[in-house]
Amino acid sequence: MKNLSKSRKCRSGVYLIFILFILFIVFFSSQCFADSSAEREARVSSFQYVKKLNSVFDFVQQNYVDEIDPKILYEGALKGMLDALGDPYTLYLDPNAMRDLTDTTAGSFGGVGLSISKATESTADKPAYVEVASPMEDTPGAKAGIQSGDLIVAIDGLPTPDMTMNDVLAHLRGEIGTSVTVSILRGKNMRFDVPLVRALIEVPTIKFGMIEGTKIGYARLIQFTPDTPLRLQDALDDFAKNGYTSLIIDLRDNPGGLITSVVDVADKFIDAGPIVSTKSRLVFENQQFTATSEKSTVKKNIPIVVLINRGSASASEILSGALKDYHLAYLIGERTYGKGSVQQVIPLSNTDGFKITMARYYTPSDTNIDKIGIPPDFEVKNFETMTPEQEKIYMDLIASNIITDYVDSKTGIQEPDISRKASEIAKNYPIDERIIRRLIRVQVQRAQPAVLYDLDYDLQLNAAIKTIKDGKFTDLVKNTKTLRQLQDEVSSQAAE
Repeated sequence: MKNLSKSRKCRSGVYLIFILFILFIVFFSSQCFADSSAEREARVSSFQYVKKLNSVFDFVQQNYVDEIDPKILYEGALKGMLDALGDPYTLYLDPNAMRDLTDTTAGSFGGVGLSISKATESTADKPAYVEVASPMEDTPGAKAGIQSGDLIVAIDGLPTPDMTMNDVLAHLRGEIGTSVTVSILRGKNMRFDVPLVRALIEVPTIKFGMIEGTKIGYARLIQFTPDTPLRLQDALDDFAKNGYTSLIIDLRDNPGGLITSVVDVADKFIDAGPIVSTKSRLVFENQQFTATSEKSTVKKNIPIVVLINRGSASASEILSGALKDYHLAYLIGERTYGKGSVQQVIPLSNTDGFKITMARYYTPSDTNIDKIGIPPDFEVKNFETMTPEQEKIYMDLIASNIITDYVDSKTGIQEPDISRKASEIAKNYPIDERIIRRLIRVQVQRAQPAVLYDLDYDLQLNAAIKTIKDGKFTDLVKNTKTLRQLQDEVSSQAAE
């Protein structure tokens, strides 16, 4: 009887917390909206659902064949409630997920360095694989050659469609120096395993330098942290000392970050007007961030090219969208990821909580790009779609370990060595030598800091340099369309 009494007290305590949480949500909602008749009816209906949840919770606790830890029911109820929204960015954060999020916010954690997303619903036609939004530079995932758009179909042999996002994070993160193997699906048929050793992942921000032999300043913004505006200003000051006459801002594989950070960055380019606005059914979530001329530090009337790809998401889309809408930059690369929503983390205790989408953001032309993305003004792909035959050759090359064996057997490998070896390999594996050189270069650089840029492989960066050098930039960027104009065109075509 004593143990049963303790169990009931535990259940009652957790049950009370659960009821208080639900009632808080109901009360919070009631304070945020006008007290119309329809809304009062909706609240009554909501309260009836809450009562049903309470009844089921209590009934299961008292009558299920086995005694159940109330924590299991509590977490299951929250997961189900948030998953029902069908929003991949709204989810319950168990203690492990909360700890991981805290580690990321703090700036460092043990992991493999991949920014990922995962659909909440899995079907036979469309399994809920983990999609790599972007690899973080100088991390195990990036050094292993994992790319934006790759799908992780299994982790240590466990299928990812069966996992929750929290499960995925728990498997990818861990003690520094431990190993994990991810199974990658690239394209339609290229599937291969990538062994990774977890490392200390420090949230990076920016790398910069002049493009050799030019007056072009090149800044790669890796992620938007509190330090990004200051570090970008360091880059601009350095470019000024070198007499820069044009600028390339590289936002490829930038998964985003703090909205306040990207606003401060955009303010360096934009003299006046809105940078981004957030809109919600909650009044206090409606905000507009506006540029001021005294914060503008980028040289006026210079060519600016922004590089984007499918790994450019969230805050990086805010920056590229604002520069496009104001006709300040020319976008080159591929369509961006399309994350146009804003989330907040709500703690439920000292250990768990949930993340919820509270608003959507809009570019200066009053356009939301959620699930749509931002198209480039000039599309250039670094990795062209392969034919089935080329995919097989590519897979055979990776499986052969020829490149790994070559790099492991030699020291001091230089570019001429890479070119010679690529030509030799291409005789037996006839695919683009540029791709083979890239594979060798990635292997060589696994134990080294990433290079600032790779002009041999990077077709998008080469296109940016050529666009700047052509001397027609002013007319080119002037004739681009805002995001609102592009979306209106799509709507008109759909209506016809």
